[in-house]
Amino acid sequence: MRPIIRQATPQDAENVIGILREAAQWLEQSGMAMWREDELLPARIAADVEAGLFFLAESEGLAAGVVKFQLEDSLFWPHVPRSQSAFVHRLAVKRRFAGGGISSALLDWAVERARTLGREFLHPDCEASRPRLRAVYEKFGFRHHSDRQVGPYFVSRWSLALCNPDSDPNRNRNRNLILRKEILLVGAQRKFYILGNECYPQS
Repeated sequence: MRPIIRQATPQDAENVIGILREAAQWLEQSGMAMWREDELLPARIAADVEAGLFFLAESEGLAAGVVKFQLEDSLFWPHVPRSQSAFVHRLAVKRRFAGGGISSALLDWAVERARTLGREFLHPDCEASRPRLRAVYEKFGFRHHSDRQVGPYFVSRWSLALCNPDSDPNRNRNRNLILRKEILLVGAQRKFYILGNECYPQS
């Protein structure tokens, strides 16, 4: 069963903080320390939740994962036109739900939300030394955009061109690049199709 994705409310701040801290602890124990302590301060995360930036994935009635969705990101993506892109950060899944498709569901949701808001690209990024997360993005269909030093982090930046499912069906298709996604957004199922850096409907 696909998880339900919803915007986190101030009452969910504790769950958001808990998921992020669990992920940070697991990464540190795995020798891949991520996020400085001051980045996970409860007041800082709660402020982002209050601003409507965090979204929760719920599975089996429990908070299973989180993602931070932004329409501006001058820190990691200073040269990207603001009106064209959406950005995702803080993608994290509780260990008990690892391998259950929660991260893919959150990315699916982010793609659909960005499209709904009229954005042309979705950009995640991650520490360049995190091969597992890089693999998640590559498998999903993101293409490596560039690497950039941002403060203490050397990050790999990724990009996905979004599509309009009503675009011309007669345009050439590269079926090897088709990524078919089915999204469950608060109980409403929608389909859309992405072809690499181009957008076409699937026949």
